[in-house]
Amino acid sequence: MDSLQKTVTALQKCQGAREHELYFFCDGPRPKDVVAVHAVRDYLKTVDGFKRIHLKFSEKNKGLATSIIEGVSEILKLHSKIIVLEDDLITSINFLSYMDQALEAYETEPKVLGISGYTVPIQLEGNYPYDNYFTKRASSWGWATWKDRWASVDWSVSDYETFSKNKQSQKSFNQMGSDMTKMLAQQMKGEISSWAIRWCYHQFKQDLYTVFPTVSKIENIGFGANATHTSTENDRFATVLDVSDQHKFKFHLKPTLNRHLIRQFTATYSLKTRIYYKIKTILGI
Repeated sequence: MDSLQKTVTALQKCQGAREHELYFFCDGPRPKDVVAVHAVRDYLKTVDGFKRIHLKFSEKNKGLATSIIEGVSEILKLHSKIIVLEDDLITSINFLSYMDQALEAYETEPKVLGISGYTVPIQLEGNYPYDNYFTKRASSWGWATWKDRWASVDWSVSDYETFSKNKQSQKSFNQMGSDMTKMLAQQMKGEISSWAIRWCYHQFKQDLYTVFPTVSKIENIGFGANATHTSTENDRFATVLDVSDQHKFKFHLKPTLNRHLIRQFTATYSLKTRIYYKIKTILGI
């Protein structure tokens, strides 16, 4: 509940918040979570500060992946684009400004799958003139997309058997992070419940790009003992939240990979980095 309240409070402070409709999706409780879920729903009924608020409460527990896929699909039947936040993300005051402008800038660019509000810290080259860069790996920490991009995803990953036998394709998929193929395998075996890895796989298969900010508009506070889908291994994703008053952004309009920036981005997901932080977590340092 504490993380949710912080998320809502930060979003209320965003420039343009009152111009946006806000949809809350609350999954049905597992038996042990009934009291906590009812407390969350009571709190959500008190939230204001937006153009209009819609409450969507599920009676049954769907799980993360199904909740996200069904929820986003429902909204995109009503609207042409969407900005999505989970309940453990702090937004910068210019988060909505950035996302709105990026959605407009790339709406007719078919090579862009979506917009990320989060980025790992990156060092820009001295003459880099833009407020964004591109990757071929999406982020689920504050993101946005359009109806046509979302509608094209094969959530069943119907070609997985072929992919699972093709070492070259797996190697290519892992170019944006050594964890990609493993996570997809875990999803297909039912070991995890992830919509995001299937979104990333679709991105890989269609050779699409994600727009990332050069300074993060998102900070994830959802790590720790009470987290459902994360661990205490948070240092690897620590970032610097944008505290500027910038509300007009300059976008690089042609999707392309900048080697200097991609090298920094993929380092976060490299095997060496993941092992380092796993050992650090185990040792408690």
